[in-house]
This record gives sequence, C-alpha cells and structure tokens, in this order.
Amino acid sequence: MILGRNLPKVLCIGLILITAVNILLVFYTKGTIQTLILGALHKDLPLHLAEWDGTVIKRLSHLEVDFQHLKDDMKLAMKQQENVNNTLKQAVEAMASDTRHRFHKKLFPNSQLFKQWGEGLSEAQQKMAQELFQKFGYNVYLSNQLPLNRTIPDTRDSRCLQKIYPSQLPSLSVILIFMNEALSVIQRAIISIINRTPSQVLKEIILVDDCSSNGELQAPLNEKIKFYNQKYPGLLKIVRHTERKGLAQSRNTGWEAATADVVAILDAHIEVNIGWAEPILARIQEDRTVIVSPVFDKIHFDTFELKKYGLSADGFNWELWCRYDSLPQSWIDQQDATAPLKSPSIMGILAANRLFLGEIGVLDGGMLVYGGENVELSLRVWQCGGKIEVLPCSRIAHLERHHKPYALDLSIALKRNALRVAEIWMDEYKHMVYLAWNVPLENSGIDFGDISSRKALREKLKCKTFDWYLKNVYPLLKPISSIVGYGRMRNALDESICLDQGAVPGNTPIMYYCHTFSPQNVYYHQTGEFYVGALIAEKNTEDRCLTDPGKGENPTLEPCSKAASNGLNIYWDFKLGGAVINRATKRCLEIKKGTSGTYVLVLQTCTAQMWKIQYVIRNWGTN
Repeated sequence: MILGRNLPKVLCIGLILITAVNILLVFYTKGTIQTLILGALHKDLPLHLAEWDGTVIKRLSHLEVDFQHLKDDMKLAMKQQENVNNTLKQAVEAMASDTRHRFHKKLFPNSQLFKQWGEGLSEAQQKMAQELFQKFGYNVYLSNQLPLNRTIPDTRDSRCLQKIYPSQLPSLSVILIFMNEALSVIQRAIISIINRTPSQVLKEIILVDDCSSNGELQAPLNEKIKFYNQKYPGLLKIVRHTERKGLAQSRNTGWEAATADVVAILDAHIEVNIGWAEPILARIQEDRTVIVSPVFDKIHFDTFELKKYGLSADGFNWELWCRYDSLPQSWIDQQDATAPLKSPSIMGILAANRLFLGEIGVLDGGMLVYGGENVELSLRVWQCGGKIEVLPCSRIAHLERHHKPYALDLSIALKRNALRVAEIWMDEYKHMVYLAWNVPLENSGIDFGDISSRKALREKLKCKTFDWYLKNVYPLLKPISSIVGYGRMRNALDESICLDQGAVPGNTPIMYYCHTFSPQNVYYHQTGEFYVGALIAEKNTEDRCLTDPGKGENPTLEPCSKAASNGLNIYWDFKLGGAVINRATKRCLEIKKGTSGTYVLVLQTCTAQMWKIQYVIRNWGTN
C-alpha cells in the first residue's frame, strides 16, 4: 500500500532523471566528452594524471548503464501500474453492472410484455414500455426504436419465385384502417407498401382514421403524409371520421374514397412482404368475382419478430369467431403450392375488384365496433355469386395484439353482430348461433339493428341458401338438431353454483360460481348426451360429453365418440326440474359437501336431487 501511494512520486523523479540523461547523451556523447577531457589533459596536466582519464571514461560508461537500468525499471513500474489501473477499472465496471442489475429490478414480473423482452431496461423505461403496452396492446416502446424501413424474411414458397405475372396489371388502391394506432406502426406499414409494391400499379394509399384520440395521429401524422407526398406526389390520402363508426363502416369509407381498379383493404398494423401485390392483381384480373386474401404471418406483439404461418383455409365457428382450417384434400391433390385455395371465409384483410365489391354491397355498415363483419361478407360473397380464395404467394405480416384496447369486452359486440348475420343469412340454421352464444331463441333482448335493407339486397342478388353454403362450401361446420335444453345447469341445493367444465387441459367437471362464459355452457340432447363447455360442432373435432365411467364417484368429460367406444356411459335421462340419471349405471349426478366445505360433483345412488337447465327448445320438458 505504501508503494502504491508513493509510486506516482517515484515515477515523476525517474522520468526527470531519464530525460536529463537522454539530453546529455544526445548532445554530449561518450566520444565527445572523451575528446574534450583528453584535449584539456594533454595540454595542461602532468602525465601521471592520465590514469584519471580512464577512470572518468569508465565511470561515465557505468553512469550511462545505470541510467538505462533506471529507465527500464521505470517502464516496468509504469506497466505494472497500468495493469493495476485496468484491474481496478474492470472491478468498478463489474460493481456498476451488478448495481444496475440489482437496482433495475423487474417492476412488472407478471406482464406478458416482459416475458421474452426488456432485459436491462431502467425502471423509468419499464414504466414507459408497460404504459404504452397497456394503451396499444403491443410493444410501442420497441416499435419506436426499430427502423421504419426494416427488412422482414421472405416467407413465400420457393415455387412462388418462379411465377410470371402479366406485364399489364390492374391499378391498386391500398386502404389502411386504424383507430388509435401507434404512429411508428402506421409509418412502417406505409413504407412497406411503397417499397414492395410495383410503382406502376400502386395508385394510392388511403388512410381511414376512425376518430382516433391519440395526439400523434393528428398534426404529426399530417406532417408525415405531407412528407411522403413531396416524394410521391398525391400518393397518400387520409379520411377522418368525426365519430366512431366501427370496423365495417371504416372499410366502407376507404372503399368509397378509392379510385383504382382493385382495392386492398388492410389493417394499419401490417407489413406487406415482397411480391405481395402481383398474385392478387393477376387473380382478380382473371376473375372479377373472386375476393382474395393473402396468407398471414405473425409479428409478435412483444419482440416484433416475424413468425411464418403455414397455409390454411379461413373458417369460423358457430359463435363466428375466426379460425384456421386444415387444407382440403382437393387442393393437396393438385400438387401445386402456388395454386389459389378455396376458403369458406376471410379473416378481414381482403382484396377485390372495386366495382364488384360495390355490386354485392361492400361491407354491412350495420355491424358495430368489431367482429362478424368478415363472416357476413363471406356468406354474402359465396351465396350471391362470388368466391373467396387464399393466395399462397401473397404474404402479409400482421401484428397480433396481446389485447384489444378499444373495447373492454368485445364479446358484447361480437354476440350482437353474430345474431345479425344469423338472421340475414343462415335461414333454418340460425339457431346454432343462438345456442353457441347461450342466447334464448325467442325474445333474446339483443338489438341487432334494422336488417330490412340487407334482406332486400339478398333478394335482389338472388342469393343461394345457407343450406347450399354448408353442403358446397363449408361441410366442416356441423349443425345440430337434437339439442332440447341448453345454458347454465343448476342444482336446487345451491343455485349460486353451476356445472362447469373445470380446468383445461383436464377432464374433470366441477361446480363453480355461475358466470356468463362458455365453460359453463351445457347442451342436453334428446338422445341423452350432455355437452359441457363451448359448442364446437365441427366434423373433425368433437364436443365433450359428460360420462359415468362406471367406477369411482367422479364424472368425467371426454370426446363423445371416444367415450362411447370406451364404454364410459354417455347417455342420461333428464327432465327439467328432475334428477340426472345415467341410463347404464342408474347412478345420479349429484352434489355433496367436500372436505373444504364447498359442493363437489359426485356419482352416487340417487337421493332425488333436482336440476334445472337455463333454456329449452320447443317447450321441451315443461309438460
């Protein structure tokens, strides 16, 4: 420690001495000094002093060597001190890093935003990122740092690159719909369209703002549009709603403003991929009655990384929620990965001949907020003379939100819109939508709006029936005619709790406090089965049946055909307000107090417990 403290002084003295000696040796080398001394001695000194001459020269030589050693020692000392300084610096940096790690703790450990992203962010940065995430449903903090003109992987099949399209293609209007989107996300969509669409076909990009309250979408967005139009005159247009009109009407607004041969109606949170437009324009040029969809890839809401999705048909369930369906065998048999794929429905992003889309009624402006408008258009297109296809060689990356911030409960709007679709287009099968949403068939209390103009349009276009659609377009969707009771299932011992499907995955039904969500949907068939949980009703996917395994006291839920083949006893006798008795085992489905003091489901010798189901069809069970 003493050496460490005094080392700077030693180094300073050493450097001064070395400098002095070096100057001396430069101007007065050993030979020069020797000449001067010998000259003086030979003139004035006695001969016996000649010995002094050798001694002086010898001492000077030793002095030079000594100073050289001193110089080397000083260099070594300086090198050692440099190593000490580096070690200290590394230790300080390590301590600082440890301090940062220790004090920049994760403020939102349960937030989905920070599961795969956000390591090393300060507390202030975490707070900002989380606030933006809650507001937008995706990682705006990261989006604002990413390049607006970024490259994304080309996810097309290699055979798509060999396709040759006509040199003359229709003109294209691209419509971007948004409401309170992040500005950086909108800009990235715009730039991807400009960069990856042939300039000779891209006529305009139309932005439709459905009454956004986000400040950066006002003057700042106007400035961005002005900037783009300076480089690409007249390319960008914007239409603003002064009141919220919802997704369907916003798309209609974009269609009304468009002037090109083909309109592509997209979300604003997308990035088009290379070669996306040519397959769309070529296909619509071949057939003006086809509505086409690109293949979607996924942009992760947190990392903004792109995940390639496989090709699939677009479908829906009886609640009219979108889903992906497997590829039909007829398409696979073609052995052409670039061939258009017939699809029962469309996800919402679409392209169409502008005039044909107008002829069949664009989108139903009576659909509110969000949900169902894509299925309504799909049924109308198929039933009224058009067709829908997914194009494998056209790919668009879609930013999938973690949550949709523009409505706390989208199910309210979707339920209402689904009933509107059912009443206009589904004929005798409309009851399936009511069953799926657990809504009474009569006097539902849900106002789905005036449908007279849409029914008149159906009559004018001489559209086919929904039965035709099921048989010729969507045979995977399975209607059910044997259900006679549905809704919540309660036991008279405690009507605050309802039969519930229990944990998923899992096959153990439970009793749970009654709520309005699909895990407590129960469907009783005239043939004796009880479906428990959301109504699936698909040809290749089974609903789950309540079973009596024949041993033990716990009922189970199993896919119906599997349960029947395994002898799990799926048939029950039930009358409204009476017992639930298994036909094979004669045991009753009942409830009893468990060890925790709450009611649990059991199978046991009947004790005359009574059950009620919420709704009945055609007065079943009331006599």
